[in-house]
Amino acid sequence: MKNIKLAKCAGFCYGVKRAVETTKRLKSENNDKQIWVLGELIHNSHVINELSNLGIHTVDELPAEGCGICIIRSHGASPEVFEDIKKKGYEIVDLTCPDVKKVQQKAIQLIKDGYTLVIVGKPEHPEVAAIKANALIYGKNIIVAPDVDSLKDYEQEVKSRKKIGVVVQTTQRIENLKKIVDYLTGISKELLIFNTICSSTSLRQNEARNLAAESDLMVVVGSRKSANTTHLAEILTGIAPTIHIETAKELEKHKDLLEKSQNIGITAGASTPQDIIDEVVAKLEKL
Repeated sequence: MKNIKLAKCAGFCYGVKRAVETTKRLKSENNDKQIWVLGELIHNSHVINELSNLGIHTVDELPAEGCGICIIRSHGASPEVFEDIKKKGYEIVDLTCPDVKKVQQKAIQLIKDGYTLVIVGKPEHPEVAAIKANALIYGKNIIVAPDVDSLKDYEQEVKSRKKIGVVVQTTQRIENLKKIVDYLTGISKELLIFNTICSSTSLRQNEARNLAAESDLMVVVGSRKSANTTHLAEILTGIAPTIHIETAKELEKHKDLLEKSQNIGITAGASTPQDIIDEVVAKLEKL
C-alpha cells in the first residue's frame, strides 16, 4: 500500500480565502446589483467559473457606463485603476491582500526616503505591476527584476545611486531573493532590504521541502498561471521527482511514475480550492 501524505499548508492562504468568501458574500447580499471583478480574482479557472455561475463578472475592463460593485482582487491595483472605477460610477470593494498592501507601503516608503527601488518579481505579474504603479507616484527610480541575470542589465544604474532599497513579490522564492541580495551587496553603496515574502508562502515552501525530502514523488496541485504554485514546483524539482497538475484528471498522464512511487507527497498553491485537492488525494489513494 502506498503512503500518501498531504502537506498541512496546502490550498487557500488567508488573502485568497478572504477574497473568494467576501466576493461570494457580496453577491448573496446584493443580488440586485451587478458584481464585477477587474482581472481574475485568483489564478484558478475552477474558481473563476464558479464565480461566473453565481453571476459574478470577471472582466479586463469595466463597461464605460454601468453600475454595481467593482472588486479589486487580492493582487492589488494602481491608483489610476481606482480613479477610473470611481469615475465610471462603480462602488469599490478593495480586496487587496493585506500582505500585498504592506509591500506597496514599503515600496512607497523607500521611494519617499530617496532610495532607488528594486522590486524582485515578474514585471508582468499583476501584484508587481500594482506595487510599481503605487510607488511611481512618489518617484521614478524603480527597477523590476525577476532574477539576478535581469538585474545585471541595470548594474551601472545601481552603482551610480547612493541608496538602493529592495521589496519582494509576496510569492517569490527565498533562494531568488538571497541571490539578488548577494549581487546587490557587491555593487551598492547603501542597501536596505525588506523581505516581503509573505509568511504563508514561506511556511508552504518550507513544509513542501521537508515533505519532498522523505518522498519518492511530489505532486504539486494548482494553476500554471499561479506564481506561488509554479515556484513550489521549481523548488521541489531539485529535491524529488515532481509533477505539477491542475486537476486529478492529469494524473492519468503520469501513471508509470505513480506506480513506481511508494511515498507520494502532495502540496498545493495558495489559489487551489480544497475540493480540487481532495479529488487528487482520493484518486491517489485508489492506486
